[in-house]
Amino acid sequence: MFKQGNLFKTLPNARNHEVFEDLIKHPFVRIERIVSRGQTSPETGWYDQEESEWVVVLQGNAELTFENGESVSLEAGDHLNIPAHTKHKVSWTDPERETVWLAVFYPSGEIE
Repeated sequence: MFKQGNLFKTLPNARNHEVFEDLIKHPFVRIERIVSRGQTSPETGWYDQEESEWVVVLQGNAELTFENGESVSLEAGDHLNIPAHTKHKVSWTDPERETVWLAVFYPSGEIE
């Protein structure tokens, strides 16, 4: 079976809250579209995931901050691999337009 869609058509309204949508779910990989508009992670706490995450910003701008104090700014086309249990949070997303992310979650371990 084919599962077809368009990542930019019919974007959900993200003015009030970030929107997460699973595009593919498999025991070994999950692909998720995230739409943000000015949202950030809560002040306290960190994402601390069992799986590794590869993320790309397809549209808009964002910033991720890591527990070690490092920050990474992302704009359209920028991608980043986040190993499992690397504590991080979304510290900024563009409040003037949607930021569209594609996140690929996969089992932790060495990558090439």
